[in-house]
Amino acid sequence: MAAVYDHYELPPEKAALHRRAVRLEWWTIAFFVVAITALAVVLGQSQAMKAAWVEDILALAPPVAFLIANRYRNRPPDADHPYGHHRSVAIAFLASALALLALGGYILVESVLRLVQGERPPIGLIEVFGHTVWLGWPMIAVLLATMVPAILLGRAKTKLAEQLHDKVLHADAEMNRADWLTAAAAVLGILGIGAGLWWADAVAAIVISADIVRDGLRTTRVAVADLMDRRPRTVTDDEPHPLLTRLTSLALDEPWVEDAWIRLREEGHVFVGEMLVVPRPGTDDLVERLERLGRLLREADWRMHDIAVAPVLGIQR
Repeated sequence: MAAVYDHYELPPEKAALHRRAVRLEWWTIAFFVVAITALAVVLGQSQAMKAAWVEDILALAPPVAFLIANRYRNRPPDADHPYGHHRSVAIAFLASALALLALGGYILVESVLRLVQGERPPIGLIEVFGHTVWLGWPMIAVLLATMVPAILLGRAKTKLAEQLHDKVLHADAEMNRADWLTAAAAVLGILGIGAGLWWADAVAAIVISADIVRDGLRTTRVAVADLMDRRPRTVTDDEPHPLLTRLTSLALDEPWVEDAWIRLREEGHVFVGEMLVVPRPGTDDLVERLERLGRLLREADWRMHDIAVAPVLGIQR
């Protein structure tokens, strides 16, 4: 029994949340364009500042990937894509993860080399309104100014990511968390240089880049596993999703079902899969019962986009 695709990917209440997420991503892009420009003005020779600046550039990858995927995810199935275009979300997730991993690794290697070579980054003086000011103070001011918006954006996206089962949005929230932590580490590195601790800048950059690499490795692993049809996982804690157990219980609660087994895979925001059921001997109207069970399973949760229910003689576990 093949299920029929719904005309939408998200139900109306989730679609409203998704539109809010889209607006949030546009605000994120606007914020980071301003932050990147401001940091470029006061960049100087600090390796920690460079790491913070590069991370702000990297922070554009997840929202851009989210918005590109949004253009494709809800396109209807066609002859070349009979399962639809839901996996555009998973592809965007992988692209964001690889960007984090590659550029984070570059900064890490460069920072370690500078520390080993004992490079002492100079932070000079600038003239502001006729007064000579140590460049470190404008650096710190810009870094602190970027922290608050990053914290607020990250918290808003984390909540929406869980409600929408959107791993790209969650990766973006993690990137925002890393961004304000990066800013804090860069502030400490600049203050260290001001206090005469030449190595503080490189150490701060290493801490920043190591955090980027950690996020990149984790998100790349999750993205690849999802594309390989791993069992669906929760967004925030990467645990097995409880929906499989719930749907199996719904099937076993049917008096005509003797045994049932389900497998699901993630297609962006939604799940698709199959359920095998063993009917009890003497079950009549089997086709109608299978149809009703499929409808029950699809209506059990908004994530359940498509499921095929098939009768079998037995299930081997």
